[in-house]
Amino acid sequence: MIRLEKVRVVFGAGTPDEHTGLDQLTLLVGPGDFITIIGSSGAGKTTLYNVIAGSCMPTAGRIFIFDAARDREREITREAEYRRARYIGRIFQNPLLGTAGKMSLADNMMICHKKGYKGLTISLTKRMKETFREQLRLLGMGLENRLNDNVELFSGGQRQALTLLMTVMSRPSLLLLDEHTAALDPRNAELIMDLTLRFAREYHLTVLMITHNMAHALEYGNRLLMMDQGEIILDIGATEKARIGAQDIVQRFRDIKRQDLTSDQLRLS
Repeated sequence: MIRLEKVRVVFGAGTPDEHTGLDQLTLLVGPGDFITIIGSSGAGKTTLYNVIAGSCMPTAGRIFIFDAARDREREITREAEYRRARYIGRIFQNPLLGTAGKMSLADNMMICHKKGYKGLTISLTKRMKETFREQLRLLGMGLENRLNDNVELFSGGQRQALTLLMTVMSRPSLLLLDEHTAALDPRNAELIMDLTLRFAREYHLTVLMITHNMAHALEYGNRLLMMDQGEIILDIGATEKARIGAQDIVQRFRDIKRQDLTSDQLRLS
């Protein structure tokens, strides 16, 4: 699905502030993988997402994605971010970032619907409104009855659920989740995770999910990665993942890095 080959990212090269964001990182993500990613602050998780999404170009290394239309792998190392946005969806921690608050729900849905079309000439028809209502019913939040309301009136949980739905509607090949439940209360976080899992299964999505919640990291997905100092130091597959716990992960970190992983760095709840 996507492959990173010895990707290196250096910030501030040649200055006193030089530091390495990714260090010769190699990663193969298969179609349909749901991979959870953990690691302390500064481990390189967001930098990994940035080089995949195209908002950060690697200093060295190569990035490839499988092109289904051509039935072969295609290099995207230097491809612009806006081009990758056609097949890579990304949801951030802040639930306000994925929607336009000053616009109506219908207009937000229209923007998503127009993705991939040239120009902005599509008009909102009665049939399209009903399609939007059908899609919004999947959220179970009653938003199908609020098409004319500005999105800024919605709660954080509603906006993040809407962001998730709109992203899935655009049919991404790869979905990047960047702590997308971290700013929500426990009830809404559980709701968003349930929707995430449901959409991943129903739409056969390939998903990478950064989380600081160890319970989520262990419960969801078929694979778990731990990053530290720009490297992947643990890559745990489905069989092993199903039988380990949070303390096992902490012990693995100690064994590899010869130092403790504090609770401030990684939540165990």
